[in-house]
Amino acid sequence: MTQSVLMCRPDHFGIEYEINPWMHVAVEVDHALAAAQWQALYQAYVDLGVSIELATPVNHLPDMVFTANAAVLWDDRAVLSNFHHAERQGEETHWRQELERLGFDVHELPRSLSFEGAGDALFLGDRLFCGYGFRTDRASHRPVARILEVEVVSLELVDPRFYHLDTCFCPLDATNVLAAPDAFAPDSLRLIRELVPNLIEVPTEVATGFACNAMPLGGNVLSSLTVSQIEGPLRAAGYTPIAFPMGEFLKAGGGVRCLSLPLGNRERGRPLDVAQPQERSNNL
Repeated sequence: MTQSVLMCRPDHFGIEYEINPWMHVAVEVDHALAAAQWQALYQAYVDLGVSIELATPVNHLPDMVFTANAAVLWDDRAVLSNFHHAERQGEETHWRQELERLGFDVHELPRSLSFEGAGDALFLGDRLFCGYGFRTDRASHRPVARILEVEVVSLELVDPRFYHLDTCFCPLDATNVLAAPDAFAPDSLRLIRELVPNLIEVPTEVATGFACNAMPLGGNVLSSLTVSQIEGPLRAAGYTPIAFPMGEFLKAGGGVRCLSLPLGNRERGRPLDVAQPQERSNNL
């Protein structure tokens, strides 16, 4: 079935605050170049047969372009983000409206819990891997598991450059995963190696170019320019990398995956039927 992705044009994108190590307000965004880089990704999706839904950009919410942070989706359910930083909390009402427009049953977590959607929550098959340590609270994982009726695996992030799970971990399919080992606490890395059938380890110097912040589509992996440096292991796993200049978005700590929220989970069928959702973690 045709895959669907939620995107948001970078009409108001810029560096207006600093909430991760990549962001510096003294660094200006080239708006024309950002628009061109975004458009190239948009066109690639169109050419690959992806259906694109567009969210309405909102002035003074520059990070709405990073739609992956809106929520985590499964079947017809969405768990809305509770952004950790006040600078992004104004997005939440708009994301609820967009997701309801798209027909999702939107759930909220208690305000006391930080949770940043698909930025920190990625499915490997029917199992949801959730990051914590910088932008998402580990305590949010259990209610997310309960709402979505899935098993959650909790992974601790330890390098602030990889502040979201999607900057250092990318399931390509139910078997193959890209991951940057240095981004994880040792016990979390052991858990990944235990649970992932084929782990493609990405060197830190490649991952800091946001190679793991990728979108798998069919036999392709769409990512930033450094993805070309792991072409060998990707092709061995049956994938062709497609590299995009993402320099303007890297200034804000985002890449291809950050700009893309897949909406296709509803087309994959109902989630794993578990009476009591479980949580796997390193017990940290």
